[in-house]
Amino acid sequence: MARPETIVFGGGVAAQTRQALSNMDEVLSRCHVALEGVVFLRILVVATEPEHLGAAWTVVREHFGDHDVPATLQGVSVLGYPGQLVEVEPIAARPPR
Repeated sequence: MARPETIVFGGGVAAQTRQALSNMDEVLSRCHVALEGVVFLRILVVATEPEHLGAAWTVVREHFGDHDVPATLQGVSVLGYPGQLVEVEPIAARPPR
């Protein structure tokens, strides 16, 4: 994963959602947590049109498949980095060893 000062955002909402979920998968993997371990997900989308939220939600549903994770999808006016359109905040649990 890139350091924050080297992050470059590109593409639209769907592309950035895919990348954010890919980054999430990498972190989960490093923590030895399966995708099914995600117990809650918050998705923030810079949205000027309702379709932007729909584009992000479609990607999230495809990514999680049968795992129907509780989630909040929220439209916002701005995120932390120039060009950033999507932020994904998972809460995950790992089974005890």
